[in-house]
Amino acid sequence: MAGDPISGLKWTHRSLRKLQKALRRRGLGLALATIARLLHDRGFSLRTCRKQQARLQDPERDRQFRYIARMRKLYLGKGLPVISVDTKKKELVGNFKNPGHTWRRRSRKVLDHDYPSWALGQAIPVGIYDLGHNDGYVVVGMSHNTAAFITAAIRRWWRVVGQRRYPGARRLLVEMDGGGANDPRKWLWKIALQRLADETGLILGVTHYPPGASKWNPIEHRMFSEISGNWAGEPLVSYETILKYIRTTRTETGFRCRACLDRKEYAARQRAAPEDKVRVRLKPHRVLPKWNYTIWPHRPRPLRK
Repeated sequence: MAGDPISGLKWTHRSLRKLQKALRRRGLGLALATIARLLHDRGFSLRTCRKQQARLQDPERDRQFRYIARMRKLYLGKGLPVISVDTKKKELVGNFKNPGHTWRRRSRKVLDHDYPSWALGQAIPVGIYDLGHNDGYVVVGMSHNTAAFITAAIRRWWRVVGQRRYPGARRLLVEMDGGGANDPRKWLWKIALQRLADETGLILGVTHYPPGASKWNPIEHRMFSEISGNWAGEPLVSYETILKYIRTTRTETGFRCRACLDRKEYAARQRAAPEDKVRVRLKPHRVLPKWNYTIWPHRPRPLRK
């Protein structure tokens, strides 16, 4: 609590031992356990910083959240697939330190530096979380996080899981954030979606979370957090290790996850060709069209009899 009472600036960090020494200087000899108990009695406890404040507060933020909720309810009510898609942070593959603790008899020794040149490669996990069935599918890439890579992951999920689970579906709703390779303002992203729609025959409805609000994407707190907890404290020494930890992620609510490795090399820094832009069949929604739109295939998916 020490600091400037007017500006709120605090620059003193008092551990239990520092408090004990300060109390001794005032003639009070207290044990560390007693000091901890007195702090707890006054509402103090060891706490961490929480990432909850968004620097970017778009004025249409709340309206977009309500629209995403309405679209999700509409699709799920009709038995149509709704997926939450995002890219987890890149991981170095090798004997590197991974934050977290594990129950062991001895500490595991890892490399003293996290140099990328020491790694076997990098892992780029793209996740697809099915909101209607509470399960996930992760494609681990090895090259670059591009629009083509993200849509390739969605294509794999659809061929392996989606088309069997939703045999009569002609529409798919995709929820995702609005930055990076899936920026709705980029033509490469729209072209990649058009190719996905043409290959699957699906009408793709896309809704983006506002800037600074990607943490509210369901995949973040329903899937990625569970995966991070499952491999916490364990070095990701190989791609097979990463896949095994993802596949063995479980929750008490029944969550399960599949995983596969994508060895394809995706080229970075591509430029959109004019002829590809013309082929994009994009229909913006009436509500916040900069974040909500539909991609129509050139040939719709035929209905199964």
